[in-house]
Amino acid sequence: MDDLPCRPPDQVILRPLDVPHKTLLGPGPSNCPPRVLAAASRPVLGHLHKEFVKVMSDIQAGLRYAFQTQNDMTFAVDGSGHAGMEVTLGNLVDKGDVVLVACNGLWGERACRLISRLGGIPKRITRPVGEVFSNSEIEDALKALHPTLMFVTQGESSAGTLQPVSGIGRLCRLYNCLLVVDTVASLGAVPFFMDKWGVDAVYTGSQKVLNCPSGLAPVSFNPRAWKKYCARQNPTSSYYFDLRELGTYWGFPDTAAPRKYHHTASINSFYALREGLAIVAEEGLENMWTRHAANASRLWQGLERMNISMAVSNKAARLPTVNVVVVPKGVNWKAVADYANDEYRLEIAGGLGPSAGKVWRIGLMGYNSTAHNVDFALRVLMEAIEKTCRQSGTRSKL
Repeated sequence: MDDLPCRPPDQVILRPLDVPHKTLLGPGPSNCPPRVLAAASRPVLGHLHKEFVKVMSDIQAGLRYAFQTQNDMTFAVDGSGHAGMEVTLGNLVDKGDVVLVACNGLWGERACRLISRLGGIPKRITRPVGEVFSNSEIEDALKALHPTLMFVTQGESSAGTLQPVSGIGRLCRLYNCLLVVDTVASLGAVPFFMDKWGVDAVYTGSQKVLNCPSGLAPVSFNPRAWKKYCARQNPTSSYYFDLRELGTYWGFPDTAAPRKYHHTASINSFYALREGLAIVAEEGLENMWTRHAANASRLWQGLERMNISMAVSNKAARLPTVNVVVVPKGVNWKAVADYANDEYRLEIAGGLGPSAGKVWRIGLMGYNSTAHNVDFALRVLMEAIEKTCRQSGTRSKL
């Protein structure tokens, strides 16, 4: 053994952890209910202990309710919402597959990049940022392009749009195509019916409406999606996200087979997800949809009284979870966001992609979707605009 001295630790790691409490009204993550944080602090179990397998089964039951599905292949993968995109597209896109992607913001574009990396051929249909697709536009593209798969984002958090999903699954089946839907910014806040709407694969994130810390991506695959996976001509590029390998751990497709080690799950994050899903079930999806709609409307009305415009003019196309607000002329968006953070520990985010510097994004998701938070955000936003304009010598028109 080498008789060498260790390098001493950096003093920063010897100081107590200091994490301030903030009100997170950005595009996510959102604040977690105390009972979810308490659940995450419970004792660690082994990833195949019978007690933890029970937690996994509870999560599957809760996710089937949230997704409104009876699919056996409903579970959660370790990773953010991006992991959900990877596990759905990574298992369903084979080399040479043509994939129709609805692009009206950042997430459709990212899906295109992933599809290309997987060896698929992304084919875009586009709408300007702030607009959504009609079913007739989608049908025309299905007719013309003959894709094997279609990707749609229900809640486009970069643009603040809510894409209607009903009817798209029927069209995809008519043209022998699978439908994958991104519900990261929408699940739990707006209606979503996986089985009734004919959605073949779906994913979401734990950190938005589901009341949990970031780090888990719930997903669901129906039998049509499993058949597509089984017919692959090439193995998936990822072992970690391979559907069959994940199934050996989660107990499918053969639920009678004993569960086997695939990876070590994020034990305490799963506790949190289980608790977050319990909160969803206790409130009920219909009540959650009503609450999110009411609080979003309260925000829109308050902004209108301040002469501030929403980026999405059509109210029916607005996403109630991530509200995209046009920065008034002459106002420094970052100065306002920094003021809210520094003075009130309130997060209001800026734009993403093409909207950077032009909008604020105000998130009202899960535990954070309350009338109190709406009124707090409106009051701080008004104060921040007035004070930062005064400091910069510009006049506010509010």
